[in-house]
Amino acid sequence: MKTTTLGAGGPEVGVIGLGCMGMTHAYDPAGRDDETSVAVLHRAVELGMTLIDTADVYGPYTNEELVGRGLAGLRDKVVLATKVGLELSPGGTMPNGVAGLSMNGRPEHVRRSIDESLRRLRTDHVDLYQLHRVDPDVPVEETWGALAEAVAAGKARHIGLSEVTVEQIKRAQAVHPVASVQSELSLWTRDALAEVLPYCNDQGIAFLPFSPLGRGFLTGNFTSVDDLPEGDMRRRLPRFQAETIAANQAIVTAVRAIADRTGATPAQVALAWVRAQGAYVVPIPGTKTPKYLEDNAGAAEVVLTAQDFAELDALPAPEGTRY
Repeated sequence: MKTTTLGAGGPEVGVIGLGCMGMTHAYDPAGRDDETSVAVLHRAVELGMTLIDTADVYGPYTNEELVGRGLAGLRDKVVLATKVGLELSPGGTMPNGVAGLSMNGRPEHVRRSIDESLRRLRTDHVDLYQLHRVDPDVPVEETWGALAEAVAAGKARHIGLSEVTVEQIKRAQAVHPVASVQSELSLWTRDALAEVLPYCNDQGIAFLPFSPLGRGFLTGNFTSVDDLPEGDMRRRLPRFQAETIAANQAIVTAVRAIADRTGATPAQVALAWVRAQGAYVVPIPGTKTPKYLEDNAGAAEVVLTAQDFAELDALPAPEGTRY
């Protein structure tokens, strides 16, 4: 696979990475199949999808264990990324409305969590330790300082942010270099194009788009909310409801038309568009299905024309909010 680096001067990674959340969490939880997920991890490494992304809270607290098992004997072949800053909270609610979680950016939480993550991942260090969300009750400088301590202690090689503003990036940079920023970016979620991604591109900071396939919608595999398994969190999202999903099919239809003339799949076109947004943009589509992994990896070879980009850039915004 073609490669880039995790920002200017960072480690080499494949231009398409792998997000592991859905292997244990949120998407079709009843369909969890750890053995297939381990096979997906092995195949990802073979394909050159060397940026592997997880988080402590996924599972909950089991995703890192699965990734650690899947990468046994392969640790030196990947750039392993995890996150800290969220925790289970029975009475908690995130700003996006997700219940049962709360933000925790206290330095003592970070110091404790890195050791727990390393134990679950079966490693003595992670290549990228990311702040999952900025806790509004803790100055970002304090939380970021605790992540920087992990670098000084040799427990993390680089540190990154997730779902942040340019101001928050700058405040963190004043404490310790920011290697990466992770945020949602796809053909139907383009907020990052306004400020955050241009800033990252200018600063040589890697940008890691999660949900680059619109939570799977841009693959064209869903035409109704009934296509989603029971218990799948997407059933609750506004863009997947009966009144919006039909309207949003127009986006998929346009992407499929470009895919047909390009000789690619809709997913590959969507990923190629995301990848083209910057030299250090590395999308991390998630999957626990081998055939979709192969499809995603193939996006590294898709070359879009100026006409393709013009049509994709002109696509309408989707109906419904992210959450």
